[in-house]
Amino acid sequence: MAKVVAINISEKKKTPKKTIPVGRLIENFGFEGDAHAGKWHRQVSLLAKESIERAQGMRTDGLCHGMFAENITTEGIVLHTLPIGTKLQIGPQAVVEITQIGKECHDGCAIRALVGQCIMPREGIFGVVLTGGEVQAGDEIRILPAEE
Repeated sequence: MAKVVAINISEKKKTPKKTIPVGRLIENFGFEGDAHAGKWHRQVSLLAKESIERAQGMRTDGLCHGMFAENITTEGIVLHTLPIGTKLQIGPQAVVEITQIGKECHDGCAIRALVGQCIMPREGIFGVVLTGGEVQAGDEIRILPAEE
């Protein structure tokens, strides 16, 4: 079963995020209180725990959920292999549609300075919130069937 490991937000962009117990996804906006939320195509970011564990070979101390500025840390799903347009139900009601896989890393990235390189450009995914709702660690993540 794919599940949420952690919910992470930050008040400023280009910084690691802090883990919170419960996050509120707002339709067509992102996480309440997160600097990356807004009316654009990267309202929410997701990164697999498995990707973070591979990155621990780069630097083993200080890596934690949110370190790569992901909003949702996941487990049991290979995120970066999902096609754009895939819809994920996260928890009992929230739905996120994947809009981008990976991203270009920017100069002055605090994450790259801490870890040596960032895995978000290769293995992170981004999406828009189609249906809002509360999400928390332990919530199931389901890939919704494609619409015909």
